[in-house]
Amino acid sequence: MFAPSWLNLKSPSKVGTIKTPRSRRRFSCSSFKDIRSLFQPEPEALTPRRASIIHRAKTSTTVFRLWAHHIARPSRIHDDDRRVVIYYTSLRVVRRTYEDCKVVRSIFRGFCVPIDERDLSMDTKFFEELQELMGSRTFTLPMVFISGICVGGVEEIRQLHESGDLKVMMQWLPVVDSRPCDLCGGIKFVLCQTCDGSHRVHCDGEFSPCTTCNVNGLVMCPSCSTMRHRISSL
Repeated sequence: MFAPSWLNLKSPSKVGTIKTPRSRRRFSCSSFKDIRSLFQPEPEALTPRRASIIHRAKTSTTVFRLWAHHIARPSRIHDDDRRVVIYYTSLRVVRRTYEDCKVVRSIFRGFCVPIDERDLSMDTKFFEELQELMGSRTFTLPMVFISGICVGGVEEIRQLHESGDLKVMMQWLPVVDSRPCDLCGGIKFVLCQTCDGSHRVHCDGEFSPCTTCNVNGLVMCPSCSTMRHRISSL
């Protein structure tokens, strides 16, 4: 059996031979050691993700130290301020904001501590209150206050939770029952008994806005909601 002509290695000039590119013909391997070096892992570089992790750790430490500095002074802590106050929104108009609020609320619900959730979409007074606390500084929802101190938003809370510093901060707060309220189901609001949720009352043959409830015809739940607590911003 004869081999085909194109398989004849002694005739590279014949038609049918496969020409190797010049750049590839320059490669040579002198020993097995050179081949083994090709499989050795390259030194790891500082990728953007690693830099992000380092930055997040530094931010978490900075927030925790700043909070600890304020909490160390008993004069700054009032008995009614020993709680977590979360300003958030339950509207899904902006999906990113809604998801951030959901994440923060789920993190704190894992701790059996007093939590005052203030939904800006349920009562516009919460928005005015938050604007007064933040002053001229820009802010995004959610915004969290712990023991009367402004801690930050979703990034700060997530970083503190991952580093374990948030658990340490929760040890300063009293332990309470985390079950939802039987009257409002954890919504914190109930229908106004004066106007039956219409936000209008009939007086002298005319309708006027109800002064008891908010624009949505709701009032704070008398069973689980407390009076407005003092909050001091950084």
